[in-house]
Amino acid sequence: MTNRYETVFILTPVLSEDQTKETVKKFKDLIKTGHGKVHHEESWGMRKLAYPIQKKSTGFYHLIEFEADPAFVAKLETEYRRDERVIRFLTTKMDKHHLGFAEKRRNKQKNVESTNA
Repeated sequence: MTNRYETVFILTPVLSEDQTKETVKKFKDLIKTGHGKVHHEESWGMRKLAYPIQKKSTGFYHLIEFEADPAFVAKLETEYRRDERVIRFLTTKMDKHHLGFAEKRRNKQKNVESTNA
């Protein structure tokens, strides 16, 4: 049985753009090799942190929405902890209300992008 999850992780701000993309690709590949399926991905870019973490006040935020076996989430979070480029992460299980909200947010974002184009 698989569940839908949403994970947000913050990468250290000292990484180059290529290093950031490489790190995101690593976690997406990890999800795929763990028999998961990536449904959606968003890069929120560099943002200011609410409080300093490891003496850093900014970080690269990234969101991945995926479907996987519940046991896989522990493996994913272990990899987050082992990777020195990740300074914070949060993974949540999505219920039907969360899925509906995420879908609305994506549709709203698409409408904004299409009107700006």
